[in-house]
This record gives sequence, C-alpha cells and structure tokens, in this order.
Amino acid sequence: MKSTRQDSTAILNAFTVDVEDYFQVSAFEKYIARDQWDRWESRVVANTHRVLQLLDRNDVKATFFVLGWVGERHPQLVRDIHACGHEIGAHGYWHRLIYQQTPAEFRADLRRSREVLEDTIGERVTAHRAASFSITKQSLWALEILVEEGFLVDSSIFPIRHDRYGIPGAKRYPHQLKTPSGHLWEFPPSVIRLAGLNLPVGGGGYFRLYPLRLTMRCLAGINRTTVQPFMFYVHPWEIDPEQPQIRAASRTSRFRHYVNLGRNERKLDRLLRHFRFGRLCDVVPPRSSSAPAGHDARQLAVPGDRLL
Repeated sequence: MKSTRQDSTAILNAFTVDVEDYFQVSAFEKYIARDQWDRWESRVVANTHRVLQLLDRNDVKATFFVLGWVGERHPQLVRDIHACGHEIGAHGYWHRLIYQQTPAEFRADLRRSREVLEDTIGERVTAHRAASFSITKQSLWALEILVEEGFLVDSSIFPIRHDRYGIPGAKRYPHQLKTPSGHLWEFPPSVIRLAGLNLPVGGGGYFRLYPLRLTMRCLAGINRTTVQPFMFYVHPWEIDPEQPQIRAASRTSRFRHYVNLGRNERKLDRLLRHFRFGRLCDVVPPRSSSAPAGHDARQLAVPGDRLL
C-alpha cells in the first residue's frame, strides 16, 4: 500500500504507548486484585514487540509510558524499547488512580516506577502519564509533586467529561502549567470541539470504536485549523484479540475493552502511514523546569480544591 503520509513540512504529532497488560486496566481492578497479577498469563512482552514492529515498518519513533510493575518483571522489554530509539516515560508502578491515593502514596509510587525504569535504561525519565488519565480536579496536587520529582512533561489531563477521568474545561493543546514548585508541560490526549463539547479522537477505545476515516479527518483538522500537534495513545493489549476475557466485569467495561480489537492493528498501520509522528521529546518545545510563566494549574480547580 502506498503511503499517503503528509510531506516533511507537516506538523509532527506525538505517538504514545501505555505499556500495561490486559489484566491491569482500571476497569478490571474490582475483579483482579493486584496481589494476583502474577497469576495471570502475561501477554505484554509479545504485544509490545508487535507494536515495536508496527512502528518500525512505518519509521516512527514514539514515547512508551511503561508501568513500573511491568518494567521490573520484564527489564529486557524496556531495554528493547529504548534500543529502538523510543522515549521511556513513567506510568506509575501499580496503575492506581491518582485521586484514590494520598499525596504521599502517589509520590512513593511515582518514585518506585521511575527508579525501575532509570536503573534499566541508565537515563533520566522525565515524561509521565497517570493511570487512566487520573489527574482530575480532585488530584491537581499531583502536578506539583511531578515538578518536585523532576518530571518535565505530563500527559494525564483529558479535557473531556468521563465517569473515570477528565477536566472538561482544560486546555486542548500542549501548554505549560505553573505550580508553586515550578513549571510542567502538559500535552493532553486530543479532542475536537463539536456542538459545544469536547469529543475525544486521540486513541484508545475511541479509536477502536470510530470509523478510521472519521478519526483521520478529525486529527487532520487539528493540524490544519489549529496548526497544533495532536496526541495519540494506544495500549499493547489493543492489538491482541486473543487475550483472555474478564467475564466478571460489567457489560460496559467489557464493551470498552474488547470492542474491535481484531481490526485495530490494521487501522493503526493506516494511521501511521498518513501522519508524521514522533516522541514527546521531539514534539514538545525544549523542556525546562525554569521556563517562563504558564497557565496556573490552580485555575483548573473547583472551589475548595488545593494543589497540595
């Protein structure tokens, strides 16, 4: 198939991968305890290598947000990702929603995940994505902790309304957030405005659900009308229709998780052929913790919320 990718002057967009196994998603945590994770068949290594092959075929480098639990048990996988030229980012250790943790618990989990990854690749890890985009109005305090711990870019605030995550009024494009401890770049998953609402178009289950032509039209519109890069995300389990099914989960959770898994790898291949993609460190402006003043993160909070 001949590539239809835009020419070299087109905007470079961010392609990201959340490296976690199928049984570790937030929708299944009521049914699979974390102390039972080791009992489940792990498919993350094989699935992540399939993603790596897909990216290699299309000459794309990406940012891989690796769950610390996965990185600790599969250090060679982390080294393989890094050796292919991709950026390694932190995705927490236990895949816990941030707003269900205390600040101290979040900091400990963050440090543990970062140390696992940095010890494995021998480089600093400065990019972060929360489990299930769980920096919400109730957990904005996490942004200051990220700055204090040396992170320079985050991709955890989804500007939509959802039952598990989201800040509908948040900015839709890469921007700097200002916290009392310094600055942090925020690059949210991509949305478009439709009928006064933000419609998610940047990956995950939304990509599996929508027709490919609609997704590509929406993403191209972001590049064309806003002259901004978009953020795309995927999980390795999303190209694995043979994964074991969690039948105890709710009908809604099963639909969200399993819809169109068998078609997704082909759709991703076509997407990668059409747009220019790169790592977060290639797309976000030069990172600096002493960058000029940005959008005050506290403005996202509801009355009574605190960053700390």
